[in-house]
Amino acid sequence: MARKLAVQVYNAGGHLRVVSTKPMPGNQWIQALTSVGCRVEVCVENKTILSVDDILSLIGTKCDGVIGQLTEDWGDVLFAALKKAGGHAYSNMAVGYNNVDVEAATRHGIAVGNTPGVLTETTAELAAALTLSAARRVVEADDFMRAGKYEGWLPTLFVGNLLKGQTVGIIGAGRIGTAYARMMVEGFKMNVIYYDLYQSTRLEKFVTAYGEFLKTQGEAPVHWRRASSPEDVLREADVISLHPVLDKTTYHLINKDRLALMKKEAVLVNASRGPVIDEVALVEHLKANPMFRVGLDVFEDEPYMKPGLGDLPNAVVVPHIASASKWTREGMATLAAQNVAAKLKGYPVWPNSNNIEPFLDESKPAPAAAPSIVNAKALGLPTGDGSKSRL
Repeated sequence: MARKLAVQVYNAGGHLRVVSTKPMPGNQWIQALTSVGCRVEVCVENKTILSVDDILSLIGTKCDGVIGQLTEDWGDVLFAALKKAGGHAYSNMAVGYNNVDVEAATRHGIAVGNTPGVLTETTAELAAALTLSAARRVVEADDFMRAGKYEGWLPTLFVGNLLKGQTVGIIGAGRIGTAYARMMVEGFKMNVIYYDLYQSTRLEKFVTAYGEFLKTQGEAPVHWRRASSPEDVLREADVISLHPVLDKTTYHLINKDRLALMKKEAVLVNASRGPVIDEVALVEHLKANPMFRVGLDVFEDEPYMKPGLGDLPNAVVVPHIASASKWTREGMATLAAQNVAAKLKGYPVWPNSNNIEPFLDESKPAPAAAPSIVNAKALGLPTGDGSKSRL
């Protein structure tokens, strides 16, 4: 067993013990737990990623619920320990839960929460920022300036890509992919080609309507096309942004062969999941095609990059900050806490996990419901809007 880790305690007299494996932004999440009688213990150990043994020591012999992070390995060992300690609830402070063995949690009767609905615009904005940074070579130019190399304007200095009127490709046209596409259409009047297993009528209607508006202003309309395969998107688009879920069908979706299909001066953006791209193949492609550029928020072996990636000037790399706006991160913490609090109080599961505004409005009591429990159906948990009682 690992040594005892440093914790900060809130509401020491609470009868329900909840552990947060990391300090989280804001105070609303703490209030959500203490208001229902929870003693909240926040791990403040100076350690970026906690091991399984670390988390076992935090759970101890009496623990009702845990809020964890996507960097942690939540499998059978931890869920068995949480169950043995009397626990019923776990929530990731994330929309994704690739780090969680949901089947193991279900076997032990542990509800698994996540935080969808609050990351959409923030993640789309970061993807747009990466697009602009890569297309206009912002990071290269910044490094050049800081190094004192700028001696005066030159016609050939850091020439990049114009986005206006080009084609943006979306692979995975869900909420985030659609939000990103709208930003690129409204901001740069880009045409859209997208690939998704399901038709994105919301995106199609928006692009059509915006195209009609542009015509009323005497401008050329924008267009959309739904592709029949990812390859169609890769061949046609000038900018490709990846927004798929990560599963066995999307692992290394972007590989050596598919990179070869793309335009030599294309921009590839990934703010979804690192393993969607074969990073070794990407490094080789970037080396061979210096005008091909990428913007990456996620990596195949986080927190590490594949050898050579960080040395390439045509790669913009940031440390998984897509959700790192103040509003979003505080919202994620609040939703994760409300998942745990609601399960411990026996409240139902909110019927629409994407409608999270009622949980984040500090001027009103939050619904007495869990915002999002991914294994609610498997556990037979009821749904409801929480109108009969309030958190």
